[in-house]
Amino acid sequence: MPITQKTFDFLADLDANNDKDWFEDNRDRYETAWRVPGLHLIEAVAEDMARLDPPLKAEARLNGSLRRINRDTRFSKDKTPYNARLHLVFWHGSHPNRAPGMHVVLSPEGVGYGAGQWAIEPPRLATLRDRIASDPSELLAALDAAGKVGCRMSAPDLARLPKGYDADGPAADLLRYKGFVARTHDAPAPASAIIGAGATDWVMEQTRALLPLIRWLSA
Repeated sequence: MPITQKTFDFLADLDANNDKDWFEDNRDRYETAWRVPGLHLIEAVAEDMARLDPPLKAEARLNGSLRRINRDTRFSKDKTPYNARLHLVFWHGSHPNRAPGMHVVLSPEGVGYGAGQWAIEPPRLATLRDRIASDPSELLAALDAAGKVGCRMSAPDLARLPKGYDADGPAADLLRYKGFVARTHDAPAPASAIIGAGATDWVMEQTRALLPLIRWLSA
């Protein structure tokens, strides 16, 4: 069962009624409009994702490429129990949360997407920073390709250059990041992009445009 407008209708209704009673009353919609279509799309792109360079994993299971709808509220002031999102991730590495990857996120507003990695362990971050300090051109080209499909990075994480680095121009800005993620922010694609027979081609088109960033992070 592919993604249809019913998926976005469910997400909008969940956003407006984010509590366990409503969710249990609408569990059939969760199955037919959220879980089954999400897994269907993952299966549809799996072979194409595996043929990329680097290859991306597409695992059609919850906590694989389909992230769970339940929120972890233990350390959050926001105690709403569910994410009004359908979050797909395709990654290169050992774990979807700790590796460079491609993300596609359906919400009531449309389809957000992006690529990169948020949390990078210090030794690897130091290696990436050394590459930037030596020659930022490959990363700059990857970010330029991402910009052509509407994805950009947020502001740098650090106010100053990290200790031990001296640079100016674009390299100085890039050295102040602790993670490298280019995404659509508040300008998602319309729901129609991922509804119907063209959904697989659309996902792969965005992924190929963002693949240079994943490749740079994976090198």
